[in-house]
Amino acid sequence: MKRTRTSKAWMHEHVTDPYVQRARADGYRSRASYKLMEIDDRDHLIRPGGTIVDLGAAPGGWSQVAARRMQGKGRVLALDLLEMDGLAGVQFMQGDFREDRVLEQLENLLAGERVGLVLSDMSPNISGVPLSDQARIVHLAGLGLDFCRRWLEPEGAFLVKVFQGYGYDDFAREMKSVFKQVATRKPEASRDRSAEVYLLGKGLKETALDKSAARFSSTVIPDKAGMTGKNRTMARGAAQCDGPE
Repeated sequence: MKRTRTSKAWMHEHVTDPYVQRARADGYRSRASYKLMEIDDRDHLIRPGGTIVDLGAAPGGWSQVAARRMQGKGRVLALDLLEMDGLAGVQFMQGDFREDRVLEQLENLLAGERVGLVLSDMSPNISGVPLSDQARIVHLAGLGLDFCRRWLEPEGAFLVKVFQGYGYDDFAREMKSVFKQVATRKPEASRDRSAEVYLLGKGLKETALDKSAARFSSTVIPDKAGMTGKNRTMARGAAQCDGPE
């Protein structure tokens, strides 16, 4: 299949990207590793001895950083719809985070232990319909927030990738209703043209623990691409990370 000008341009940008080159030289699986390192250097999220859950983990860039900075003390649980090669210090589970049975399996691995940090780099498979894609993104972020309500330590943190657009403001307000502190992070490793930003929530509000299922976990996806639903399983093939971005 002949490459288009767009695909050639993307490939050129990718192979010449300084963060891609650094990742290869430093032995990291993706350029995304540097996003987490920059945020962690600033906010001190990764603490040895705790438990970290990495949602949308493949190919493993964030889990790799977390495991290295945990220094063999604590647990890193990684989950993704896609396969991921093993990493030292990381327990990987393959499955669709939107499915109840997968969530239950993850909760069983926790065995009642609270989580100090939840990372979510999940993104949907892009359909090309902006409103539908953005709704899927918000939905995935909302599922991560719902997980935090149930499993995060009172002084824990949640770092989640979102994209500015439809539903972003509502989700940001929901984050502020759950966490004592909410900040926006745009690391240098994020490409300038990308609409992605990271929301960081720290410290659960007491009222957050009393709320029922997350509002965004039951959001109805606009039926622009033949995908409408109201539960955790509503958008098949969406709950994965966005690769080496």
